[in-house]
Amino acid sequence: MTFKKLVRTAGGAALLAAFSAMPALAQQEQPTLDTGDTAWMLTSTALVLMMTIPGLALFYGGMVRKKNVLATVMQSFATACLMSVLWMIIGYSLAFGDGGSLNNYVGGLGKMFLADLTKDGLQGTIPESLFMTFQMTFAIITPALICGAVADRMKFSSLLVFLALWLLIVYAPVCHWVWGGGFLGSDGVLDFAGGTVVHINSGIAGLVCALVLGRREGYGSENMAPHNLVLTVVGASLLWVGWFGFNAGSAVGANGSAAMAMAVTQIATAAAALAWMFMEWMIHRKPSVLGIASGAVAGLVAITPAAGFVAPMGGLFIGIAAGIVCFFASTTVKRALGYDDSLDVFGIHGVGGIVGAILTGVFAVEAIGGTPGLLEGNAAQVPLQIYGIIATIVWCAVATFVILMVVKALMGLRVDKAVEIEGLDINLHGEVVQ
Repeated sequence: MTFKKLVRTAGGAALLAAFSAMPALAQQEQPTLDTGDTAWMLTSTALVLMMTIPGLALFYGGMVRKKNVLATVMQSFATACLMSVLWMIIGYSLAFGDGGSLNNYVGGLGKMFLADLTKDGLQGTIPESLFMTFQMTFAIITPALICGAVADRMKFSSLLVFLALWLLIVYAPVCHWVWGGGFLGSDGVLDFAGGTVVHINSGIAGLVCALVLGRREGYGSENMAPHNLVLTVVGASLLWVGWFGFNAGSAVGANGSAAMAMAVTQIATAAAALAWMFMEWMIHRKPSVLGIASGAVAGLVAITPAAGFVAPMGGLFIGIAAGIVCFFASTTVKRALGYDDSLDVFGIHGVGGIVGAILTGVFAVEAIGGTPGLLEGNAAQVPLQIYGIIATIVWCAVATFVILMVVKALMGLRVDKAVEIEGLDINLHGEVVQ
C-alpha cells in the first residue's frame, strides 16, 4: 500500500468514525436529569417557601401593633395559598411560556393549568415540575412583601383581589422580561435572583399602595412601635437562612455558581446589618434590634441581583452601601416626604433592589458570571442596569396604580376608621392575641 492510499484509507476511516460517533454525541447533548442538581433545587424550593411562611409572616407580624398581628400573619399565609393556585392556573404560563409575537413582553397561554407538565419533563438538568415550583415560591413572596406597606389599614378582601391582579399584570410580565425570554434579559440586563423582578417590583408597588391608601389613623401622633421584636428577629433569621435558597438556588444547580452566590449573600447580609447598626448608633446613640434586623434584610435584598455575578469583595461593598442607603431611605427620607409605608417595603426592598441592581453593573466579574462590570472595563453595564430599573419602575408604578383604582371603585380599599382604631384582628378575623 502506497503512502497516498494509506492516508486516504486512514482519512476515510477517521471520517467514518466521526460520522458514526455523531448520533452518540447528539444523544449526549440531550438534557439529562442530574440528581445532585435536583436535590439542591428541592432544598432551595423549600427554603424559599420558608421565607414567606413563616419568615415574612413573623417578620411583619412582630412589627405591627398587637391588635393587628393576626391580620398581618394571615396576609402572608393567605397570599402563599392564593399565589400558588394562580401560578398553577396561568402565572407560570405568562412568565415562562412562549408568547409568540409578544414574547418580548409576556409569555403565552400554552402552559395554562400545567397541562403539558409531565414527571419526566426537564428544564435543564432538573424536572420542569421542580423548576415551576421553585419559581412559584418567588411568585409567592413578591406579592406578600407588598403587604407590609398596607399593614394596619387595608381590607383583607380587597388585598386578595389586588394581589391576584398584580401577580398576573405586573409580576408575571416583568418575570418574563428578565428570565422568560423577554426584552430585558435579551438586552443584557443582569438580575441573578430577583433584584428587579422581586424587590424593585414589590418596593415600588408598596410605595404606590401606601400613597393611594394614605396614612394610618394616628400616624405621627400615636405610638406605633412594634409589639414583639422577638418575632421580628426570628422572622428576619428565617429570611436570612431561606435566602440561600433564593440566591444560591437561582443557579439552578449544585455548582460553583451556587456556592459563590451563597458566599456573597452571607457577606453582604452581615455587612449591611453592621452598616445599618453603626449608622443608627452614631446618629441615635443606641443600636436597635429592629435596626440590625432591617439592615440584614436590606443586605439580602441588595445582593440578590448580584449574587451570581460578583466576587466576595463586591458582595462586601454592596452590603455596606445597602445598609447605609436603606437606613436613610427608611428613616430620614421617609419622614421628610411624609408617606406612611408601614413596614418600610419601599425603603428596604425598593431602594435596596435599586442599589443592588446598579452595583451589579459595577462589581460584576466576567470569570464568575460571564459578564464584566464597570471595574473590569465594561462601562456600558451600569446604564444597562439603570435601563432595566427604569422599565420595571414605570410599568410597576402605572399598572399598580390602575389596579388599585379599579379595586377601589369596585369594593373599596381601606377599612372603616372605627375598625382601624379597634384593630383588624377582631374586626376582620374575629380573633385576638391574648
